[in-house]
Amino acid sequence: MKKIVFILGIILIVISCNKKELPVVFTTYDETSEIAEQQNHKIKRMQLKLIQSKYLDMNEVFKPFEEDLAYFSEKDYFNLEPYIIEKDIPSIQESVENGILSYEKIVLFYLYRIRKYESNNQLALHTIISLNPTIISEAREKDKNRPYDTSYSLYGLPILLKDNINTVGMPTTAGAFALQGNINTEDAFIVQKLKEKGALILGKANLSEWAYFFCSGCPVGYSAVGGQTLNPYGRKIFETGGSSAGSGVSVAANFAVAAVGTETSGSILSPSSKNSVVGLKPTIGLLSRTGIVPISSTLDTPGPMTKSVIDNAIFLAAMIGEDSEDNTTKNTDKNIDYLKNLTKSTLKGKRFGVIKQLLADSIYLKTIAKIKRAGAEIIEFDPPKLKLEGFITLLNIDMKYDLPNYLKKYADKNILVASVEDVINLNLQDSLKRAPYGQQLLEGIVADSTSSLSFQKIKQNLHENGVIFFSKPMDSLNLDAVLSINNYHAGFAAVAKYPCLTIPMGYEDSGEPISLTFIAKPFQEQKLLQMGYAFEQLTKVRKQPKGY
Repeated sequence: MKKIVFILGIILIVISCNKKELPVVFTTYDETSEIAEQQNHKIKRMQLKLIQSKYLDMNEVFKPFEEDLAYFSEKDYFNLEPYIIEKDIPSIQESVENGILSYEKIVLFYLYRIRKYESNNQLALHTIISLNPTIISEAREKDKNRPYDTSYSLYGLPILLKDNINTVGMPTTAGAFALQGNINTEDAFIVQKLKEKGALILGKANLSEWAYFFCSGCPVGYSAVGGQTLNPYGRKIFETGGSSAGSGVSVAANFAVAAVGTETSGSILSPSSKNSVVGLKPTIGLLSRTGIVPISSTLDTPGPMTKSVIDNAIFLAAMIGEDSEDNTTKNTDKNIDYLKNLTKSTLKGKRFGVIKQLLADSIYLKTIAKIKRAGAEIIEFDPPKLKLEGFITLLNIDMKYDLPNYLKKYADKNILVASVEDVINLNLQDSLKRAPYGQQLLEGIVADSTSSLSFQKIKQNLHENGVIFFSKPMDSLNLDAVLSINNYHAGFAAVAKYPCLTIPMGYEDSGEPISLTFIAKPFQEQKLLQMGYAFEQLTKVRKQPKGY
């Protein structure tokens, strides 16, 4: 009898351990009153016309994971939470090493977490456009073949990509209706590199459509495919920054270990600073752009967005490589160890240029005082009075030719559009759904008739002005870096092709994040990361968004 009771007890334990969870369903709702309320927002760009996507069905996105998530409970989620939320890569890898976590569990945790928040219409941030349908099996494979030492590695860790980066098995839409069917592509060069390092591609993050070179004055973080990305620090209150909005928001909300963004001018710096994460806009030429939907072959670059500087260094190193299809990556040093001496970094003796007019910002002023007390030299200066005349023309002419090149060489062969004009005409067939805020910037591209000679002159003048803006004070004052706020000087850094690293430096009284941005000379990413790490350890201001 005792034996029978014992066996029944074991059976009950097994049944309870394998108890299926109730399915979670994504539902749409009437957002009319919500939109009406947004019309009172003091920021015009936050006077939204819609929030939910009219094209994306998240039930379909999550369909491949139904069975696995049915056996992953709320209890499992909360048991894993202390080892994943707000943890850096070395800490997560240590938990894997100690048997607390597995790569499969980490993937299930993030899938559960994304579904938990994105299926709640009061909390949804609209950060995800697609998920990798095979990621759970890929994670199991990583668990079986885990190398001896993964401490400072992306091996087995799930990351998100901005949805303008080609990835096998997932669409690459740039948020646009025109590219919804852009499914059969090869991996972008940086995705190949990430996979070589063992990273798992969790999915694609929402973005400002066409990387925010689409509509004029429209909300940042909006795309027809993904809907309106919202800021976890102030949902519908604060802007998300653009165009890598989904990448910044997803990292802030702990929806992945890290994310890749892309920048032409401010598109990594802006969402990183608005969402209190660490964002690096590298020197043009450090990372390949092959297989990424372009705005400008002159200025575009991908870059890492993370919760910490150490993760940023690990992530950056994993994407680097010389790409024969992107000539900008040639003749750059690919053997730099971005982790070398990182944790021993100090601000002592560093010379930082501080732009005088920025000292009117109280958080910047206090931050500069902290840096000075840490032993750095602070040199105040007035930057050269220069303009970025012709900046829009540069983007217009580049995109006019770079987008057709991408569509011809790197897009799904079934895509029906071949030019900017084709995209405009396709959107006009149902503009309320496909372009509710208009498509003024695309129309400006078609209308721009700048000659090749004038274009080259504009490009040269912009680059020279950008370099002078920074090099003049840097050289005359012997500066290690210029300290800016958020993406305030992103345009000058873009045309100068200077790298920038933005790191949380505090929060406004309203709770809105604000960041300190380090700007250095080309290919000084190692130096930027070292200074950034020392600053991060000095201040440690980043806070997890409430409710997430």
